Order: sequence, then C-alpha cells, then structure tokens
Amino acid sequence: MTTVTYQVTGMTCEHCVHGVSGELKELDGVSDVAVDLHPGGESAVTVTSQAPLTAGAVAAALDEAGDYHLAG
Repeated sequence: MTTVTYQVTGMTCEHCVHGVSGELKELDGVSDVAVDLHPGGESAVTVTSQAPLTAGAVAAALDEAGDYHLAG
C-alpha cells in the first residue's frame, strides 16, 4: 500500500469533497481518500492505493470532478 497527500486548489465545500473523493476512488487500486478541506486555499487530499498513482491520473480525476487542480 502507498499513501500520498496532494495539495489541491479549487475546493470550497463538502460538495467539492464528495466530487473529488468519488473520482479518485474510481482510479484502479485506490482504497481510500481523505480530504482536509481549506475553502479557497490548498486542501490536503490523501490517497491510499495499492501502487503509486501517476500525477497525470490524479490530475485527470480532478479535472473530471470539476475545476480542481494540483497545487504547484
């Protein structure tokens, strides 16, 4: 198992949390997603998966969920 925390921008509410969590959980091997929401700032999104995810896969899931982006 691997656990990585990503800094995500664009999240403002619980609706955002559910959208981002749902899209990330659809990625192969993802077993858990936890979000520490900071409305209007950078939210910490922690993803636990069987193998490391590519930044591209995470970015694509965020894009599918809405106007969310990896910080940096």
